[in-house]
Amino acid sequence: MDPQKIEQRSFEIIEQELKRELDPIQKPVIKRVIHTTADFSYADTLCFSPQAVEKGLEAIRGGASIVTDTNMGKAGISKQTLAGFGGQVHCFMADADVAGEAKRRGVTRAAVSMEKAAGLGENFIFAIGNAPTALIRLRELIDEGRIHPRLVIGVPVGFVNVAEAKEYLMEADVPYIVARGRKGGSNVAAAICNALLYQCV
Repeated sequence: MDPQKIEQRSFEIIEQELKRELDPIQKPVIKRVIHTTADFSYADTLCFSPQAVEKGLEAIRGGASIVTDTNMGKAGISKQTLAGFGGQVHCFMADADVAGEAKRRGVTRAAVSMEKAAGLGENFIFAIGNAPTALIRLRELIDEGRIHPRLVIGVPVGFVNVAEAKEYLMEADVPYIVARGRKGGSNVAAAICNALLYQCV
């Protein structure tokens, strides 16, 4: 089958099996995450702050760049589409200065990479799919007034401080899309980014 037809048919199946009405603005995001994971529970666990999708779309159209916490997440985001609006995708996890600073202080590279991102400016979306420590440090930087994300996509996966980090982020004064609980991942973070990007085209 033609790849486009496969994707189209997949979304038709998702629509049939959802069997519920979704917010029309949030629906493309939820459906793409389900398409990526084959997990319908995201229809219940994905949480959106007021106008989160609209603010994400506005940011992308205004040339915002995206910071991720994994190169896997970076690889999954449609960089060509983002570049069409003037944005880029950044991941600092493998940078030598980040690794050195993290080792010196005894903290995670994910936390230090958020600090490095704080020096880039204001026009950024953060897509966190792996490290709860990135979400925690991001919340601290927001509270300190050192960083003002246009949107935070908070979907790390795992068992240690994952659900708690997401709840902590949701208490911040920042637009967010969060997958509550333990589920998530870099593929989910990339899927949410792409759902927003494809709506901008």
